[in-house]
Amino acid sequence: MRAVYGTWLQGEVKQSNFHRRVHQWMPALYRSVRGLNPGLAPRWLVLLFLVACSSAQAQDLEPRRWGQLPTGLNVIGVGVSHTNGDVFLDPVLEIEEATMSVSAAGLVYLRTFSLFGRSARVDTLLPVASGRWEGLLQGVPASVRREGPGDPRLRLSVLLYGGEAQTPAEFAATPRSDTVVGAAVSLVAPWGEYYPDRLINLGENRWILRPQLGVTHTRNQWTYELTGSVFIYGDNEDFRSGNELSNDPLWALQAHAIYNFRPGLWTSLSTGYGAGAEPSINGVEKDIRTANWLTSIAVGIPINRQQGIKIAWLRWRTQEDNGIDRDDIAVAWQYAF
Repeated sequence: MRAVYGTWLQGEVKQSNFHRRVHQWMPALYRSVRGLNPGLAPRWLVLLFLVACSSAQAQDLEPRRWGQLPTGLNVIGVGVSHTNGDVFLDPVLEIEEATMSVSAAGLVYLRTFSLFGRSARVDTLLPVASGRWEGLLQGVPASVRREGPGDPRLRLSVLLYGGEAQTPAEFAATPRSDTVVGAAVSLVAPWGEYYPDRLINLGENRWILRPQLGVTHTRNQWTYELTGSVFIYGDNEDFRSGNELSNDPLWALQAHAIYNFRPGLWTSLSTGYGAGAEPSINGVEKDIRTANWLTSIAVGIPINRQQGIKIAWLRWRTQEDNGIDRDDIAVAWQYAF
């Protein structure tokens, strides 16, 4: 599953000391921007802040993404994670030592079925989160906290090659294909917590479409996976109280090497890279680029034939001047029936 979001917390969001100080100092910061149209400078600065704090919500590293499963299978899962990170901002914002700490949880449901004779699945993720962002604004400590639901995700996947639809009895009696090619499309809905007058939000207030194409090859106990995807962003038409935020697509590639000790017991080493998502505000392009390099180690441990747990560590490093360096630890439980 994608990075599981938040503790099960949802509370009243109040205007914070951080935002009061941001609004107090923004006029002076706007005047310090040179070479920009005065009418566009405020939006440009706000976007820098937003991109640095929230761009990390898109990418993931997901080993065993294209595993072969029998039809008629249901899987439910619960995951929790914790993230610590350093936020890097343009110096003109005069925000230093910015950090983030986010706890997250997610509820997942997956169902397998036959689609034109091919093995297919649909899965959904319902996340919640609780996070704190803090730093020094012109040398004065400031912080903001957010708690509530994130944007839910729905995904449809199908194995195009090497993944014929099979009943549980047929699946148990048939050897697995060494090579599998799969395709998927996921949709993120803009239903998470979002306040148009706030700089930091748990929701994106826009639809995100993500087509994916992947291939796996198994040789003895090793499985190698490669997945490419593109994030296509809808427009946020209520960005900072009435402005329109749009982004170019974000292109991402991830690779995994998985060692299978026995059914249900495995470990993986993963890496990934994503770049793009250049933003525009009210149709005016901004020279801000997202580029991230991810690495991860994960292990899956069976409890019994129907249950298992997954433990993963993720390292995220920005390749640009603005962005986030973060480390995640996640634990998930699943039950199949």
